[in-house]
Amino acid sequence: MPTNHKRHAITETEDISDALALARQQWPELGDRPGALLRRLILTGREFLALNSSEANRDRRDAIAETSGALSGVFGPGYLDDLRQDWPE
Repeated sequence: MPTNHKRHAITETEDISDALALARQQWPELGDRPGALLRRLILTGREFLALNSSEANRDRRDAIAETSGALSGVFGPGYLDDLRQDWPE
């Protein structure tokens, strides 16, 4: 079928075969359409990665907010200047 989109070839190795078998169980209506099954599997993976990425970013921001200022006052005035005196110029 003609298309302007890129096409990709994939070899059905053992791990791909296992993934397709799980996908057939999840979406039995696509079991006899390997192209549609692969597409659904890829899009589901994309959704998972996007969600996981946004959750990780939110977790990082939460951790930063929770620990912000935790070391306030630990290093006194002039601490960095004193530390840098040992540095070569």
